[in-house]
Amino acid sequence: MSIKALASFFIKNGTDNEVCLGDFIKKWIDDSENILINTSGTISVPKLLPFSKSSFVNSAKSTGTYFDLKPGDSALCCLPFSFIAGKMMFIRAWVLGLKLDIIEPSSTPLITISSKRYDFSAMVPLQLQNSISHISNIKILLVGGAPLSKSLASKIYGQKSCVYETFGMTETLTHIAVKNISSGESSFSILPNISISQDSRGCLIVSAPDLSVHNLHTNDIVNKISDYKFLWLGRYDNVINSGGIKIQPEILEKHIEGQIKNRFFITSIPDNKINEKVILIVEGKTQKFDLKWNSINPLMRPKEIYFTKKFFENKSGKIQRKKTLYSLNLYNS
Repeated sequence: MSIKALASFFIKNGTDNEVCLGDFIKKWIDDSENILINTSGTISVPKLLPFSKSSFVNSAKSTGTYFDLKPGDSALCCLPFSFIAGKMMFIRAWVLGLKLDIIEPSSTPLITISSKRYDFSAMVPLQLQNSISHISNIKILLVGGAPLSKSLASKIYGQKSCVYETFGMTETLTHIAVKNISSGESSFSILPNISISQDSRGCLIVSAPDLSVHNLHTNDIVNKISDYKFLWLGRYDNVINSGGIKIQPEILEKHIEGQIKNRFFITSIPDNKINEKVILIVEGKTQKFDLKWNSINPLMRPKEIYFTKKFFENKSGKIQRKKTLYSLNLYNS
């Protein structure tokens, strides 16, 4: 079956995920130079942006070079083709000559194929969490979409598989930097032909000419270790100004990770005296916590704890902090 016929088959007879792949394949093999892709809204308001097909090819080649992927290597796609991560798995297979298996996206992707082994795959953190017992079946695994928790990273450390946390966004056609969690790396290393700098906020600026990315200003606060490495600290749009003290919620969250079994996040609400009051929001039933903050300044710690039945999420599974916060009606209390 030709690739064009396969695309038509997916569109007419496939699942929703296969229909997305069929539509993308048709766009990939047509005569146009660009493909329109929906951005996730990581940098700004979600929108349709044109990406040149040569940028897709260059991104795939960069990944292939960095991870030494060769024609004939086996790959597994368990991500939805409605997002850039799934689309790029197809492009990598196309450009690098990988043998790609496709399964329906789920939170437990390796359960039904636990006897198969693959050279390369990509997952989101929840999929990784539910696949640890079979993770040795994948030689090289990329994990992205959301930061890995310390507890999950600790389970991956020392694994024979090479598991990499990735940093990237739709605007950069997925990852532009990776860190090897299985070997205990703490900083991200950028891929070939990419340069980084910082703006006045301390946020990362990315330039990747091969991807048609020039001085892309992100909202990701980083500690730039060198021209090739950086530590990710958190999101600029999450920063809290409480009594003149600037607080990065993600750093506080790392300190109490493991002390709360439910999902949680730290945010703030307006306060007449200190501008913003730090609060902790926990998913699930009301309960008591005896949190150990150790060296964290008492002025930076949450002043109140609130509970909600269910966090709001976007389509890729990321917690929508602001929407969840607003649903609690704390601004009117």
